[in-house]
Order: sequence, then structure tokens, then C-alpha cells
Amino acid sequence: MKRLRLAAVAAVVVMAAVLWLLLGRTRESAGGDLVMPGNVDIRQVQLAFYGSERIAAVLVREGDHVRKGQLLASLDKARLEAEVADRSALAAAQRDVLRRLEAGNRPEEIRKAHADLEAAEADLKNAGLTSDRVFKLASQGASTAQDSDDARASLDVARARKAAAQEADALMVLGPREEDIAAARAALEADEAQLSLAKKDLADADLVAPSDGVIENRILEPGDMASPQKPVLTLALDDPVWIRAYVAETDLPRVRPGMKAWVTTDGFPGKRYEGWVGFISPTAEFTPKSVETQEVRTKLVYQVRVFVQNPQGELRLGMPAVATLPLDQAAKP
Repeated sequence: MKRLRLAAVAAVVVMAAVLWLLLGRTRESAGGDLVMPGNVDIRQVQLAFYGSERIAAVLVREGDHVRKGQLLASLDKARLEAEVADRSALAAAQRDVLRRLEAGNRPEEIRKAHADLEAAEADLKNAGLTSDRVFKLASQGASTAQDSDDARASLDVARARKAAAQEADALMVLGPREEDIAAARAALEADEAQLSLAKKDLADADLVAPSDGVIENRILEPGDMASPQKPVLTLALDDPVWIRAYVAETDLPRVRPGMKAWVTTDGFPGKRYEGWVGFISPTAEFTPKSVETQEVRTKLVYQVRVFVQNPQGELRLGMPAVATLPLDQAAKP
């Protein structure tokens, strides 16, 4: 009977130890500090090209530390460069069309229209004199009816040519219509928009680092076909870095956002990293489902993120760590 009791006590102790390791439950040190075991967590970014083209070069490998704006990979740019050149030529041609319309007719063209009008007036005057002579001769019987008809027709033609010359001269003086200028301007804006889009596609052919970090995975290689749905690289960001820990429901009232904390790891014994509580989950979580006892399953914990300064890059994703919160901190007003 005594052996059974000892075995039961030992089982309880083992269960408590397992729960502490699995859940990272908080405990209070002898100095009154709240100790929260957890793991280092960081953000990761899946880097992909915006366009679909064959990859020309990948310039980094796993483990490389990169800076924001650094070139990581690039696509084959031959087709994209040709598209930019074509759109640039179309925009330049339409720009010349608009410039010509806005400038109006040249002085030489206006002077020519004036000269054409003067010539038409001279022809009309001459046709009038000729018809008068023919009609006078016809009244004397010295010309035929055909001569009179020809003279009358020539006079009508001369009048029509003068009217046409007058309209052409007036249009030349007025210049292009406002509607034509507006249409040409709209066409230029459309061409320039297409050119900007082509330039953006060309710029997107270079994959650059959005932030400082470490290349975690190199997924695609030169020669692979890239697309927005296929990541090329995985980048682990340098900042922010935090410790993901859990606090028991009974300890939750003692933890506040902004509280200072100290973080330690087994990998760097004796070294402390300065941190602060940056996030407390508003939602409770159940203990792991692998623990089947009803008493443990109903216990709740809350996730806490203790953000930590990591200037040397020593804290890595998943590394076990311990965050210690001094509980004697005064609440911020």
C-alpha cells in the first residue's frame, strides 16, 4: 500500500514537471520576479517576383545576412526592356502630335492660305470680265450660245473656288480645334501610363530585400519560371524579435504592456538581454490536448510577447529562453 502511494506521488511530480516544460508556465522567483519560460520568435517573409518570367540570377544563399534594399535576385529582362522601348517611342510620337496641335498652324501655312484666297479672287475677277465680253458679243450675234454657256460655267467655278479659299484661310487662322487638342492630350496620358507600367514591370524584375534579415530558404534557382504565387526566398527579419511565452490566468493581472523584462538563454549563460512586454493576448488558450485529464484541460493560459533587443543577432528562431519580469515596477500613468 505504501509503495502504491509513493508511486502516485512520483507520477504527480512527473506530470507537473512535464506540464512546466510543455507549457512554459510562469513561476515566481524568490525575489518576487515573474519568470516566464518561452521561445524566441521572429517574423518571416516569403519573397516572390511580381511578374512571371524566367529567373536569370539568384545572388544570395541560405544564411546570408542582407540589408534593406539589397538586390537578391533578378529575372530575364530582354522582353521587359523591349516593352519599355516600344512604349517610350509611342509616347514620344504622341507628344509631338500634341505639341504640333497646341502650337497651331505655322506662319508660312497661314500666308499660303492668304495667297490662295487672293489667287481665287483674281480668277473670279477675270472670269467675270470674260463673261461680260462674251455676253456682249452674244447680244450682237458675234458669238454662239455655247460660248455664253462656257463663260457662265467658268464664272460659277471661280466663285466656288473663292468660297473654298475663304473657308480654308479662316480655318488656317483659327488653328486646331480644342476638341482635337483634348483628344491628343488624353491619348498622350494613356501612352505615358502604359510607359510607367512597363517601367514598373522592369523595376519589379529585381527582387530586393524589404528589410534587414537572414536568408532562411533558397527555394528557386536560375532557370526556374517565377510567378507571384511561387516564393523565391524566405527572409527571417532581424527586427522585431520577441519571446513567446505563456502566463497563467492567476498571474495575468500582474503583467502589463510596457513592463521591463530581462531575457536569458542557455546558449549564452550569464548574458541578459533587455526587453519589454509588448503584447498580451486578449484570448485565452487551453493547455495542450495531449494532456487528457479534465483538471488540466480546463486550465487557461494567455500568450505574452516580450520584445527583446538583439543587436548581435544571437537570438535565433525557436531558441529556448526565459523572460523575467520584476513585479515591483510602478504602473505607468
